[in-house]
Amino acid sequence: MPKNPTPARRMPRAERREQILAAATRAVARNGFSATGLDDIAAEAGITHVILYRHFASKADLYGAVLERAYTRLGDAVGTENIDGTSISALLAAAAADPEAFRLLFRHAVREPEFREVTDLVRSYSTLLAQRYLTTAIADGPWQDWAAQVIPAFILDAVIAWLDVGQPDLDDAAARISRAALALIEVAQSGATQKD
Repeated sequence: MPKNPTPARRMPRAERREQILAAATRAVARNGFSATGLDDIAAEAGITHVILYRHFASKADLYGAVLERAYTRLGDAVGTENIDGTSISALLAAAAADPEAFRLLFRHAVREPEFREVTDLVRSYSTLLAQRYLTTAIADGPWQDWAAQVIPAFILDAVIAWLDVGQPDLDDAAARISRAALALIEVAQSGATQKD
């Protein structure tokens, strides 16, 4: 007499959603948003389309949730209120912990017009945090505004390049990126002291 097969365990909804988001992050980071279909994401997650559609109405809905998850996790890891001496190390550690999500936020999403508002929000918030940090280092004016835009963009590109070259020594990378950011601050300070 054959044994009854063990019924498959149903995954709790929140756990299944997290599984789908993680799979979508990997699949989209590998191939880009437009080249990744829902079939690819379902296969990556090891689920059916039916299960995928129970959680997300469309590919755009799913990708929006992936970006929101990445942004929230990054904020939790790095902080969202102020920049300090530990911020670059925390940013590198967060990128190392989930490189696919970091690349989605700062490399792939920028290329997707329908998700531009997410990347614009991240850029605006990074500029705001930098502006707060720079108020004691650079006089108000166009050079402070310049530094507040350039320094976060440089740091994010430096972290992506660090990921791309294999993540050499995190502490050394943080020190090097910090020195380069300080050099940009010095350039802005010298511009702010010159008369326009």
